[in-house]
Amino acid sequence: MAKATTVTREEQSFGGKLMQFPTVTKDFLTDVRNEMRKVTFPARREVQATTLVVIITVVLFGAYFFAIDQTIARGVNWVLHHGR
Repeated sequence: MAKATTVTREEQSFGGKLMQFPTVTKDFLTDVRNEMRKVTFPARREVQATTLVVIITVVLFGAYFFAIDQTIARGVNWVLHHGR
């Protein structure tokens, strides 16, 4: 369950929020630094391998959709020109 917090009127006012800004900002930047320490970056070979897989997949899907599009277009043209 969520923790119940009591907020005074002073903390809700603009001045109270302005006074908390440096603390909130420092906490945020500390959290960002801690999360960035957990980040791992892929090695060059891994990036090259996944890039190659993406390029091959895009080419194959492009060829597939081109073939399907041509088949449908020829079918529609045949119906329109020979269906009289």
